Amino acid sequence: MIPNQHNAGAGGHQPAVFRMAVLDTDLDHIFPSSVLPPFWAKLVVGLVAIVCFARSYDGDFVFDDSEAIVNNKDLQAETPLGDLWHHDFWGSRLSSNTSHKSYRPLTVLTFRINYYLSGGFHPVGFHVVNILLHGGISVLMVDVFSVLFGGLQYTSKGRRLHLAPRASLLAALLFAVHPVHTECVAGVVGRADLLCALFFLLSFLGYCKAFRESNKEGTYSSTFWVLLSIFLGAVAMLCKEQGITVLGLNAVFDILVIGKFNVLEIVQKVLHKDKSLESLSMLRNGGLLFRMTLLTSGGAGMLYVRWRIMGTGPPAFTEVDNPASFADSMLVRAINYNYYYSLNAWLLLCPWWLCFDWSMGCIPLIKSVSDWRVIALAALWFCLIGLICQALCSEDGHKRRILTLGLGFLVIPFLPASNLFFRVGFVVAERVLYLPSVGYCVLLTFGFGALSKHTKKKVHYNIGKNLADKGNQTAAIRYYREAVRLNPKYVHAMNNLGNILKERNELQEAEELLSLAVRIQPDFAAAWMNLGIVQNSLKRFEAAEQSYRMAIKHRRKYPDCYYNLGRLYADLNRHVDALNAWRNATVLKPEHSLAWNNMIILLDNTGNLAQAEAVGREALELIPNDHSLMFSLANVLGKSQKYKESEALFLKAIKANPNAASYHGNLAVLYHRWGHLDLAKKHYEISLQLDPTASGTKENYGLLRRKLELMQKKDV
Repeated sequence: MIPNQHNAGAGGHQPAVFRMAVLDTDLDHIFPSSVLPPFWAKLVVGLVAIVCFARSYDGDFVFDDSEAIVNNKDLQAETPLGDLWHHDFWGSRLSSNTSHKSYRPLTVLTFRINYYLSGGFHPVGFHVVNILLHGGISVLMVDVFSVLFGGLQYTSKGRRLHLAPRASLLAALLFAVHPVHTECVAGVVGRADLLCALFFLLSFLGYCKAFRESNKEGTYSSTFWVLLSIFLGAVAMLCKEQGITVLGLNAVFDILVIGKFNVLEIVQKVLHKDKSLESLSMLRNGGLLFRMTLLTSGGAGMLYVRWRIMGTGPPAFTEVDNPASFADSMLVRAINYNYYYSLNAWLLLCPWWLCFDWSMGCIPLIKSVSDWRVIALAALWFCLIGLICQALCSEDGHKRRILTLGLGFLVIPFLPASNLFFRVGFVVAERVLYLPSVGYCVLLTFGFGALSKHTKKKVHYNIGKNLADKGNQTAAIRYYREAVRLNPKYVHAMNNLGNILKERNELQEAEELLSLAVRIQPDFAAAWMNLGIVQNSLKRFEAAEQSYRMAIKHRRKYPDCYYNLGRLYADLNRHVDALNAWRNATVLKPEHSLAWNNMIILLDNTGNLAQAEAVGREALELIPNDHSLMFSLANVLGKSQKYKESEALFLKAIKANPNAASYHGNLAVLYHRWGHLDLAKKHYEISLQLDPTASGTKENYGLLRRKLELMQKKDV
């Protein structure tokens, strides 16, 4: 008699998936669960950005527009196009000692095209282009914020996971309407900042593309995207000087996010003199070092060419332009520079007053530490140091990534305007905050989500959830009941209480609570799904199916609900429907291990071994380190007499989870069939040590022992 393999789990199916409905940083309380699809989200953001600044379309040429456009001969057809590459932003030769040294030929070229298409100096066309550019950049921000909040995790087929649609939409809307952008959009010369931002963001997204391609097509394609990113950075610099800072941002992104460089971990290893520091994977990452070399070489090349073009050195500014930079005392200069930084931060946080020109003594110098304005410096650095510590040292990788990139976007594009490397010709300029405002929107959105997480829940609900997470269900029930008593319409407390009662097999009360929750809030998808689970346990299958369908109606992309619906169909022997439901779950969430496992097990149990094998291989391609998938596929391969491959998967699963009795038991069955009887005996014994009550393993072990005894008698 040949023994049979046994699939893990009673009844052959994985357990139901429960979801506690906690309003966390998913921002469900701002956007509905059926958030706008990406196309419509971008359309809304673009329209909001355009409408917000549309009133500036009929403005005149004002302030710097006169010098950069009306009096700039480079816009007129009589001036050869080649002169644009030798003149500064204002039309003066770069070699002149009086040149401002602002080298932005691509921006001037767009002015010239505007002039040609408008048939002269008609400001409407110039303003419309600025408004449309801001709308387009705001649309692009949806993708940028999706990377910043969701990260760069891909399936083997190149599909990005964790798109963070709610956070991306909220941050993009904040960017689209931020008042500090007024100077850039309403002032025509602000086009330099708009064009710079456009190519800056394209460069960043291109760099992100390199990591998708490196997983899919190899080094050459990845290198192409890095080189394209450097090229787009150069284009951004030809629109405005700060465009070159995208290379620094890309480097920070690569090291801290892609390379997962954990400062806290490194510091701890240094303090404890951990020898594993010597083999730090990031230091041995050839791809990272190659990309850093490309970025450094590209940046150095851009700076060299830029310096050669400037010809006579940096521009000359007067004390009126930037009084602090002419102060004799280094301490006075440092204090005032930091005060300017705090003013810029305040303009981002609270743009209560805006000004096109902050020179001419608008901001008096701080000449003593007794000046009360020093408090602003302390507040700024207190906040920055706190954020930097969290960004570099937090044990939460998701939090580290968001804070690091938020600070990166906030600080790095601002560096050319910081007076740290060279003197600039202004005190405060709102236009230079266009790109740093991206980082501000990231930090504000993250902070808003974190704040809502802690303030929207009631105290009793919080305590109940904490107790439930610690396994103290009895105390959790008491606090959840109190939360419902204090607020009879508190549907989230009802939902969580219903889940605990279901686990304690108090099904009738669980059904009553969950039914009440969906009556109070009919679009509460999680409660509908959990109600379906309870009704399924009560053998009320039609009602359970209806509840699952209602959950999917209110949350179309709900993989866990499709998974539980599949379990219902499997219980009803509706195998095709079960497979379709589980397939939907994996389409929506490719890493849904339970749905993959149930498909493999069902196909295995119904004798469809070839199809089960195909599904198992597809699942492992997406989730290569899931030991339960290895186990299920190994069972299928064993039944298909692919013993060698089956053995390899069993051993790999056991290495990942060595205390799983069923893994050893089924490997023993494989060896039993294969004729490796000594190995079969060994793993039967390990399995029985781990689970002495496994009847199937006992039976198979008994068969093996009798067979070995017969063989010994024959030998004698």
